[in-house]
Amino acid sequence: MRRVAVFVDGSYLDHVLEDKRQGKRIDYRKLIQNIVDKAGGEKEIIRIYYYHCLPYQDSSPTDEQKGRFSKAQGFFRALQRTPRFEVRRGRLAFRGYDSEGKPIYEQKQVDLLLGVDLMLHAAKGTVDEIFLIAGDSDFVPAVRAVKTEGILVYLAHGTNPHDDLLDEADERIEITQELVSGSVLLI
Repeated sequence: MRRVAVFVDGSYLDHVLEDKRQGKRIDYRKLIQNIVDKAGGEKEIIRIYYYHCLPYQDSSPTDEQKGRFSKAQGFFRALQRTPRFEVRRGRLAFRGYDSEGKPIYEQKQVDLLLGVDLMLHAAKGTVDEIFLIAGDSDFVPAVRAVKTEGILVYLAHGTNPHDDLLDEADERIEITQELVSGSVLLI
C-alpha cells in the first residue's frame, strides 16, 4: 500500500469550489479521498494538511468582520478535528485599497508553510506519493525538490492552474463537478 500525504492550498480550493459546490456544503475528507481514489491503486492517506488564514479583522471589527472571522474559526476547528487533518494557518495582511476603493489583502506564510511541509515529508521518506491541491507557480521549486527524492507528485487542480505547475507535476487530476458532487455533505 502506498503512503500518501495531501497538501491543500485552502484559498485555492475555495476558488475552485466556488461555482462547483452549488450552494451545498462539502465533506472535505470525502472530496480528498475521491481525488486520491481517482489516481488508482491502493493508497493510505497518512495526513491531510490544509493551509489557509483567518479573514482580516480591524482592531475595532465590524459585526460583519466578527461573523466571518467566527465562521472561519469554526470551520478550521472542524477540519482540525477531522481524522488525519492538520490545519496550518498563515495570516492575512491588509495592503491598502485598489483603484475602486476595495481593500487589498495578502496571505502571508501560507505558501512557505506548505513548501516546508512538502520538503520535510520528502526528506524523511514518510510518504511514497504527494497530492498537491494548488494552482500557484510558487510551489514549483518545492515540487521539483520533492521529485528529486523519488516521490510521485499528483497535482489536483481547477480549470486554470499555472502552466509551470502543470508541467512540473508527475500526474494531474482535474477537480471536476463530478468529484465535487460526490463529496456533498449529507446532513
